[in-house]
Amino acid sequence: MEKESVYIKKITQIKNRHIGRAYFASIAILITLIAQLTIPKSDVLLTKSLPWYTDLLILALIITTVLATIHTLFGGLEKFVFKSYFVGAVFLALGVYNLVTLKFALIKPIFFPAPETIFNILIVDAGFLLKCLLYSARLLAYGLGIGIITGLATGILIGWYTSWNYWLEPIVKSLGPIPSTAFIPVALSAFATSFQAAVFLIALASWFPVAVLTHSGIANVKKTFFEVADTLGATDFQKIFRVAVPSALPNIFVGIFNGTCSAFLTLMSAEMIGVRYGIGWYINWQREIMAYANVYAGLIVIAVSFSLIITILFKIRDYFLRWQKGIIKW
Repeated sequence: MEKESVYIKKITQIKNRHIGRAYFASIAILITLIAQLTIPKSDVLLTKSLPWYTDLLILALIITTVLATIHTLFGGLEKFVFKSYFVGAVFLALGVYNLVTLKFALIKPIFFPAPETIFNILIVDAGFLLKCLLYSARLLAYGLGIGIITGLATGILIGWYTSWNYWLEPIVKSLGPIPSTAFIPVALSAFATSFQAAVFLIALASWFPVAVLTHSGIANVKKTFFEVADTLGATDFQKIFRVAVPSALPNIFVGIFNGTCSAFLTLMSAEMIGVRYGIGWYINWQREIMAYANVYAGLIVIAVSFSLIITILFKIRDYFLRWQKGIIKW
């Protein structure tokens, strides 16, 4: 009986701790909201107060409180509970930034606009930001698609065929490490339009990591797999695409992830060489006219978009590598 009571007491303590963690985000948002509503704006700032930041805090408070209440009453939502500390810390940091900008004006507002100003841009300029995002997405899709396809082809050729390895590997090793932005003068001279030049630069940035890691993956496939394939009478084509490439998929996806990161970085630079409409172009344009609230809004759009792209890539990788589930922890 004594052991059972100790066990029940421990379970109760753990449950209470989880409930407290679930409400941490709500409490942090509530503190931030109270500071926003009660502390007056600095007299230095002559701009009119905007409601978007306050509305965001109220909405976030409602959502987190509802989720925490559901967890308390019915259990579940473990992912939300796990992220509660992080969400709360983010809103507390946002509240501190709001204090030093909007409330006390401790830093120059022209370079560090208040959160409500940034959120106002996201709402008011949403249509134009979406247009720029779609232009960037089109440019990234062309460049990344070409880069991944050529990278896979290069990696397979140098990883499988000795003759291709002899000619291509030195080229890959010499051109690959050079930042693709270093080829901007060459691209602008070689291509008819700045759009084509930008596609080339993005493709070049993603080509190298995909090619190298595809080569590495194929080169490290166990020879016994090919011996079994030979025994079964497999052709070279079947050994490449039924044995080598599937076995190299973990390396290939790492290369695609690295290539996507490189492509996204290059996209921002490529859009500043004359490509119209695009998030990189938008940020550079707003920076030139000293509209730093728009710059921060563009950066938020970039962060959300890139996070979404990486999430989609992870889902695709999990689908193709579902046979590794339970063997390798990602």
